[in-house]
Amino acid sequence: MPAVTLRDIRERLRAHPHAVDALIALGTFGCILLGAATEPHGPNGQPRFAEREISGQTVLLAVLICGVLALRRRAPMPVLLLTGLISVVALVTGEGPNAGSAPEAPLVMAAVIALYTVTNTTDRRTSWRVGAVTVGVLTATSMLFGARPWYAQENLGILAWTALAAAVGEAVRNRRAFVNAIRERAERAERTREEEARRRVAEERMRIARELHDVVAHHIALVNVQAGVASHVMDQRPDQAKQALAHVRDASRHALAELQTTVGLLRQSGESTAPTEPAPGLEVLDELVDGFRHAGMSVVVDTSPPGAAAPLSSAVDLTAYRVVQEALTNVQKHAGSGAHAEVRIRRDAEALEIVVIDDGAGTTHTIPEDATPAGDPADPDAAHPAESAGGGHGLVGMRERAAALHGACETGPLPGGGFRVHVRLPLQTTAPRKETPA
Repeated sequence: MPAVTLRDIRERLRAHPHAVDALIALGTFGCILLGAATEPHGPNGQPRFAEREISGQTVLLAVLICGVLALRRRAPMPVLLLTGLISVVALVTGEGPNAGSAPEAPLVMAAVIALYTVTNTTDRRTSWRVGAVTVGVLTATSMLFGARPWYAQENLGILAWTALAAAVGEAVRNRRAFVNAIRERAERAERTREEEARRRVAEERMRIARELHDVVAHHIALVNVQAGVASHVMDQRPDQAKQALAHVRDASRHALAELQTTVGLLRQSGESTAPTEPAPGLEVLDELVDGFRHAGMSVVVDTSPPGAAAPLSSAVDLTAYRVVQEALTNVQKHAGSGAHAEVRIRRDAEALEIVVIDDGAGTTHTIPEDATPAGDPADPDAAHPAESAGGGHGLVGMRERAAALHGACETGPLPGGGFRVHVRLPLQTTAPRKETPA
């Protein structure tokens, strides 16, 4: 047979509150009868139990007051009012002043329990007011109509027990409110952690999507152009077709390598070793530009001399590389082969500026109609940014990258034709966020 613990008993009592109230009322009835039959002023100051006779009036009042007390949980305030009124009536009509002691004083025990219930279930202001009134009325009635002298132990006991009941009820209510507040804060903190985790997951997904877009869009655009050129010149100029196919192979190989590197970051620690190759930066900008030159686009790069400046942070270096990559990819897609682009990179003590300008003078007539060129007007995402500002996700990705480093990104068409991308990245990424005009 399993042992019954104190916790099990407490849970069972909580499951049957009305039965507990009935037991409390029954126990209070026994204590009232025992107190009424006890003579508190015995020899040597010791009380003598069962020395006094219990009147029928006392028994009747005890039954009535304990019957009311059984309803304390359902109606705390009315129960306190009735038990207090019965106690006052018993003290006023009793024989306390003539006998030297008050056999009716134990009836106050029911009012003490009712007062505890009220202060335990109401707000602080109500409990203080009700407690003060109850303590004052019962104590004054006992001192005026109870035992003599007025400072007898029965009267002081009523004062002490009623005040203690009010204080204990207030303390228990405050502790319960404190525990509930702690539990609520813990639940709120748990919900906040879950929301923060979901927010970080969403941000990480956006970052990975942006990386994949930068990698795939750049290389696939080059592959598309070179494949169209190879298909167009396959019969007349096979050497040029082979050269274009070689560029297709190189671009696809680089795309797969970068895609594998990006996806490899998503692997868990137990699956395989994460890639150790450094992220691309401005140091490999020449390789990026050579790929576009092989595709038939004229690209001029103008960079400020590095001098003795400190190296760029990895975030700024990667963002600058991705901005140039995306800008040139857009030129290749929207302006077509033969376009002229100029890349200017300037660095001062506070920020790194990247400017990419194209003249919009490229042509796409070398690609056959059955191919899918990067600048096909039928593709809504392939319209030139000068004609469809903000089309696609490339410009949005550049703005998001710049905003992540508290920088600014400005894009727009040029008056004489072409397009301009201007990105300013602060070297100190903790600077306050700037507005990013569209």
